[in-house]
Amino acid sequence: MGENPSNAMSTGGIVLLTDWALLRANGADAASFLQGQLTQDVAGLPSGEARLGGYCSPKGRLLASFVVWRMADDEFGLLCSADLVDSVRKRLSMYVLRARCRVDHASDWAVFGCTDSEGSDGPGAWQARQHGAQWLIGLPSVDRVARWLLVQPAAAPIPERPALDLHAWRWLEVSSGVPRITAATSEQFVPQMINFELVGGVHFQKGCYPGQEVVARSQYRGTIKRRMHLFATSGVVQPGQELYHSEDPAQPAGMVVNAAELAGRGTRLLAEVKLAALDSGSLRVGGADGPLLQPLPLPYPITDAAHA
Repeated sequence: MGENPSNAMSTGGIVLLTDWALLRANGADAASFLQGQLTQDVAGLPSGEARLGGYCSPKGRLLASFVVWRMADDEFGLLCSADLVDSVRKRLSMYVLRARCRVDHASDWAVFGCTDSEGSDGPGAWQARQHGAQWLIGLPSVDRVARWLLVQPAAAPIPERPALDLHAWRWLEVSSGVPRITAATSEQFVPQMINFELVGGVHFQKGCYPGQEVVARSQYRGTIKRRMHLFATSGVVQPGQELYHSEDPAQPAGMVVNAAELAGRGTRLLAEVKLAALDSGSLRVGGADGPLLQPLPLPYPITDAAHA
């Protein structure tokens, strides 16, 4: 990617994302069904807008995270990690019961990551734009690089754009500070532990959903002692690896949420970590003698109010 990968990424590119998959929920009760299952206000989701949403266990732990948008009046698209799509579809379908809603894995659809210079004609952050059979879902820009997801039938022609390095896409995804739950981290985190409410993934006035009482209690009683932060390190890092603190090396101090390695830039990772472990000492990944972590600023603040 050269000395400055950001320059190359901002010239415009596209890459197939085999680690993403699409669920489609359709039927007259699709909105009300998803409203009772996800952390997001799906019923109030307008056309042309996308939002993050979480699917929690009864204990308030995230089973999966989604990018959700309205594909039609009675149909919603839900993008999630491909390694979770079958288990999540099965679990959601178990709770449909008499609701007029069907949840399917759209395995004949493909998901691409696209970049361009900031200010290009791509969709803005969290916009959902339709072009024929294609959907363009805007994501937050990173380092003046615009990003969006392109979702289309797998048999459709791929748009003519320069090829983008998959490592570069994942680097931008991690750098955005927006977490994505994978199989390695499913059921590990209450939403606030990975800043999910700070990036718009939790609606606190929408009503009940699985785990809602735990999520609300964490928000209003100040019980969250862990938060997600951005770090730099060296070597290969995987979601689900544990972090260790120099002052208590026998006990894990956190867990990797997402990570990406980019040639010439090392590794960046999003990791949930005990807040107390940030006050002094050092953090390492994978073991007490593993690679040292260097804190980096997130693109959004984590304030004291957010901890409450």
